[in-house]
Amino acid sequence: MHSPTWLVLIVSLPREPSSLRVRAWRRLKTLGAAALKHGVYVLPAAAETTEQFQWLTQEVQRDGGDATLLRVERVENVTNEEIVRRFRAARDADYRTLTERYRRLLRTAEGRPRPGRRARLHEEAGRLGREFARLREIDYFGATAGAEALRAKEALESRLTPPPPTPPTPARFEDLRDRVWVTRPRPHVDRLASAWFIRRFVDPGARFAFTAPEARPPDAIPFDMVGVELGHHGDRCTFETLLAASGLRDSRLDAIAEIVHEADLRDGKYVRQEARGFDIAIRGLLAVTPDDAAMLATGLTLFEGLYAALGEEGLRPGARAHNKERQP
Repeated sequence: MHSPTWLVLIVSLPREPSSLRVRAWRRLKTLGAAALKHGVYVLPAAAETTEQFQWLTQEVQRDGGDATLLRVERVENVTNEEIVRRFRAARDADYRTLTERYRRLLRTAEGRPRPGRRARLHEEAGRLGREFARLREIDYFGATAGAEALRAKEALESRLTPPPPTPPTPARFEDLRDRVWVTRPRPHVDRLASAWFIRRFVDPGARFAFTAPEARPPDAIPFDMVGVELGHHGDRCTFETLLAASGLRDSRLDAIAEIVHEADLRDGKYVRQEARGFDIAIRGLLAVTPDDAAMLATGLTLFEGLYAALGEEGLRPGARAHNKERQP
């Protein structure tokens, strides 16, 4: 990683009134500044961060405090790696809090809320979306928990998005051969499982592309994107949508659907102890696999292995006894 240049702000404010300290602290938090020690804060040097720190310097001095702004290549008693770690740790904590808020709202959005309730859900989703955008702006070094927050955000948006008027049917799958299938970058559990299902049961010659929804090729078949046929519908994840549309009856696929659902949505619909392990394993693989095509290859092998293992061991008696009834 290229060594960043740092902006170091040294701040001293009078003890009274305390509101001055609170205001300065809130401003530093909004900027995502990391504290090196009491009264010493740091940001990566850039045109925008420089301007923000300059404004804060003027505010502190106007309030009767003292502020000194420095631009340095390194801080002698703290390594660049440690400073970056502090930034990522702070954003990881913020993202995890936001992810939990998304999941609580996702559980609230189950079923078909009344119109008034649905409007409030959209309003709260909008607030969470603005908070997510704010965190992205101050996530200077790509905190890993941001991907999980994004998945929770997309899951909620999918649940609140009206389904397409024509759902996919098994008959339509028969014509899907040697096609390009497109989904979002950095595939996690639902996208990987869905890609495996597509190649294994729908289109053996499937080729996969990863792109933003607005940039997808017009002739490609989209999946696990907001507002598409092969995506989240109601409380179903994309894998469940594909399985239902295929018409396949296979207890191993049912088990995988429950694992994927719980790992992706964590809404408690199914009791699958394997889900947490799959989530952690795939997040770990994503962290060390920057190439999406390589991640896809690993995911295909992973789910093929899971399918085979379920066939060898079978479902334990009573393994689904505590699960809620699968929706038709």
